[in-house]
Amino acid sequence: MIVLVDSHCHLHMLDLTADGNSLQPVIERARVQGVHYILNVSVNMRDFPVIARISHTYPSIGLSVGVHPNERDEEMDVATLLRWGNEASVIAIGETGLDYFRSTGDLTWQQERFRTHIRVAKQLNKPLIVHTRQAKDDTISIMQEERANEVGGVMHCFTEDWPMAKQALDMGFYISFSGVVTFKNAHSVQEVAKQVPLHRMLIETDAPYLAPEPYRGKPNEPAYIRHTADYLATLRGISIDEFARQTSNNFFSLFTGAVRPHV
Repeated sequence: MIVLVDSHCHLHMLDLTADGNSLQPVIERARVQGVHYILNVSVNMRDFPVIARISHTYPSIGLSVGVHPNERDEEMDVATLLRWGNEASVIAIGETGLDYFRSTGDLTWQQERFRTHIRVAKQLNKPLIVHTRQAKDDTISIMQEERANEVGGVMHCFTEDWPMAKQALDMGFYISFSGVVTFKNAHSVQEVAKQVPLHRMLIETDAPYLAPEPYRGKPNEPAYIRHTADYLATLRGISIDEFARQTSNNFFSLFTGAVRPHV
């Protein structure tokens, strides 16, 4: 039996109108494709109670807490981040990081927020979920300066180059690939995916964004991760069974607070 993990998505952002405003059909479609665990990732503090309720309702859905780097107007109360991050159901800190593509001007605030997340993760001993876009040098520098290697984590939806991936790997981080890797023009991402050691690779949907081929341009959901897994297994020249087994093991090795499903 193939067992896959969607290591990063935003279930609370899905349009559930066609499913009767219920997550259950989404979860069932995912299970049919072998997806038995999903990490629902926080992007702001105001929605955390919503994603916490989802996780408490569905044991196969984990959650994180953090503020996305593009959330400029989001108030980030460090005490609240620490309190929520300390909950047993929270298995990671983030999504955090740097994004110089969508945010411009003086981004000192973004850099300081990233540092704060790293410090909280270290205090709570929980791995980081790192977003980086057009900010390679600063992302790595801050991770090194703040000793992010002490907790590790994942470079989510990785679309940068091999030198950056190698630096993150050297700090003990995992590299996660989304449906972007299946795009015909994603040659640089595909080259990185060939080089990342299989025991340090994760996969994700980032749903409702970045649906893989053949659903590119449509709303994404956890079930579609099977297409990304099939693509990467072929790219690596291994069976889907081996790929699924290794990437799922990787997930539970990194996110030790997640409860592995019995399937």
